[in-house]
Amino acid sequence: MRSNILFFIALITSSILFSQQPFGKITLPLGKVEIADKEGKWTRAKPNQKVFEGYILKTHARSRCEMTLTGGGKIRLGENSELELNEAEVKPMAKSFNANLKKGNVWVSAKAAFGEKKNIAVRTPTAVAAIRGTKYRATAGDNESSVLVYDGKVDVNQAKNYIEERKKKRKSLAPTRTPFKLGPVTKIDAPTKVSGPYEVSLEEWVTLAEGMQINIRKDGKFSMFEFDQKKDEDLDFVKWNKEQDAKK
Repeated sequence: MRSNILFFIALITSSILFSQQPFGKITLPLGKVEIADKEGKWTRAKPNQKVFEGYILKTHARSRCEMTLTGGGKIRLGENSELELNEAEVKPMAKSFNANLKKGNVWVSAKAAFGEKKNIAVRTPTAVAAIRGTKYRATAGDNESSVLVYDGKVDVNQAKNYIEERKKKRKSLAPTRTPFKLGPVTKIDAPTKVSGPYEVSLEEWVTLAEGMQINIRKDGKFSMFEFDQKKDEDLDFVKWNKEQDAKK
């Protein structure tokens, strides 16, 4: 009788996990890294631990974490950071991930395989960055967030516009589940600087090229410019990420 009950509990647990969309797994927890499941239960992160939609990753002081996405690609958190894993749509040749950086720093490094479609959108309190086979770093702040591009291109919009866009899609397509897709994008072919910082509101998607940084304030106004790459390379979090990427 006891064995039947245990088997039934294991069957229910496995069914719940199977129904969740796999976001990836923890490949390198350094220091104190915690994970909250859908029920809000916090546990210490372990190497090779799987993470799913609805989970939250949190790093403490002097701590970092690397997560390998299902199907390839890396997301790394700096110290004192918190990342909510919102949505994952994983198919053989089409993968879409949506996460919310509540605070701290995140590094995203992912390239699509030949013929594969891969979208990785990371939202901060004021901005959202959508990867298109590239590397970028995002910093979340309550009043201002920044996105820096290290390789390839990144599409960026303010968080308010992104949230409204997602709500409209959910209403029009519910109950059908569809992966995240970008809206209209204004392409910026060469590094340029907005005339006068924070004088223009970001109303639609813009594309950032390699070596560009954008800072977006809570009111939607933004400043875009070429960042000092030599100075940026002196940051410990940037050094660590580049070392990790070089190992691949």
